[in-house]
Amino acid sequence: MAAPAERHAQIGDVETFWREAPGSDVLYLHGVPTDGEDWVPFIERTGGYAPDLPGFGRSAKPSHFDYSIPGYARFLERFLDAAGVGRVSLVMHDWGGVGLALAQASPERIEKVVLIDAVPLLAGYRWHRFARVWRTPLAGEMLMGFTTKWAMRRLTGFTVDRAATPPGLVDRVWSHFDHGTQRAILKLYRSAPPGTLAAAGARLDRVGAPALIVWGEHDPYLPTSFAHLYAERLGGDAHVEIVEGAGHWPWLDRPQLVDTIAGFLRP
Repeated sequence: MAAPAERHAQIGDVETFWREAPGSDVLYLHGVPTDGEDWVPFIERTGGYAPDLPGFGRSAKPSHFDYSIPGYARFLERFLDAAGVGRVSLVMHDWGGVGLALAQASPERIEKVVLIDAVPLLAGYRWHRFARVWRTPLAGEMLMGFTTKWAMRRLTGFTVDRAATPPGLVDRVWSHFDHGTQRAILKLYRSAPPGTLAAAGARLDRVGAPALIVWGEHDPYLPTSFAHLYAERLGGDAHVEIVEGAGHWPWLDRPQLVDTIAGFLRP
């Protein structure tokens, strides 16, 4: 398997870094606090595009960017247009679920959908305890300021079995966890009270593409009930897979999921 190529270009007014491999038009969208490198094992199998979203990884982190669901949706539309991509499959993890805003606005553009422990654009979700602090002015800044690499390793819980966390993952995430990323996280969470999340998913029934919804059984942030609710709300055939013994990044606990998802994405 060849390593994906590294690209960068000005997308709108944001210098954007992404990984790209030939094969098929799949857009991989990472969550918080990671970046597009999460998707390297996937993109090696399927091809596609894995950007570092504005505010994360090696992309620019401008203070003026609109770190919100609509802001990222506009960015994604520009990114696909710049890449010359028409129809696209979306693979979304955590806050990568902002891609659903693009899917609802342009459902005819969406080939397939994969949701992996995605932030619920649904009614009834209450933010987890860290998010509630981040959403609180001053308290959020203080929590960010006091975060250490040790705390990130202990509290984020990339894998259920901490011994299974891939070597170098925490170092990689920590290396990009600067003031710009911290600011992006605070602005993103503060832009999305529960009512805004629910409103952002009001047209999910317009998304008629086949969907695979993968959820870690032991996700400490997002209950599995939202996997089933997503399946009910989306407008096409949707299959839910609850992954035993897995957490918020289920493919790290169960690497065979990479092949499962790649198989779903194949034509």
